[in-house]
Amino acid sequence: MASFVVAPLAELPPGSRRIVEVQGRSIGVFNVRGELFALRNACPHQGAPLCLGSLDGTAAPSAPGVYEWSRDGEILSCPWHGWEFDIRTGKSVFNPHRTRVRAYEVTVED
Repeated sequence: MASFVVAPLAELPPGSRRIVEVQGRSIGVFNVRGELFALRNACPHQGAPLCLGSLDGTAAPSAPGVYEWSRDGEILSCPWHGWEFDIRTGKSVFNPHRTRVRAYEVTVED
């Protein structure tokens, strides 16, 4: 895929996101603590607008009855059914070897 200008960096401050159309594809661009990420805006489960979901963390593996929160601000949850995806890679949290959403490279240019 060719390069496309999304927005001036000043218009995408940390904690923000922008949904853009690129060659007929809906893509969400996220600024997570100063790092930029882009994912296809379609959940592989049933096509929900994934990038409108919450960007939080997830429960880490732990002992029974113990709940440890991890990856805060790095896990995107589908707004329809709660499927979770790593904002950095697009891989699902529940089955990273088989289920993912397309991730795109993001660069900042002068």
